[in-house]
Amino acid sequence: MKGYCLLILAVLILAIQFLFSCSGNLSVETMQYATNGQKLYRTHCQNCHGAKGEGLGRLYPPLTDANFLNAHRSDLACIVKYGMSGEIEVSGVTYNENMPGVPELTPIDIAYVLTYITTYFGDSETHFTQQEIEKQLTDCQ
Repeated sequence: MKGYCLLILAVLILAIQFLFSCSGNLSVETMQYATNGQKLYRTHCQNCHGAKGEGLGRLYPPLTDANFLNAHRSDLACIVKYGMSGEIEVSGVTYNENMPGVPELTPIDIAYVLTYITTYFGDSETHFTQQEIEKQLTDCQ
């Protein structure tokens, strides 16, 4: 029985090491936020922006442009919560479709989904905090 427990422990340690090696420099907290955000993304964003953030032709922009995500970091919470209309340029392409907001998302939900988007599609290594999102939402009202 003791050998069996040691084997299970060794497998768990290897699995944890594998997870950390696959996620580069992401902290445990960032990985937790991104994991929670993936579920929200699938529910609220994936239909238009695609499973891999690739967008939909010239209708809906991709979420894979790290430069755009970084340049507009302070606007992203407002876009998610309240939506947007008008022209937007992403990766050199102009989009002009209305994006509905998701008003039912809480600040922590928005932090989760934006962390997922920016880490998995935009190569960021940091997460959005709930406080950062709350400030952004206050600033855009």
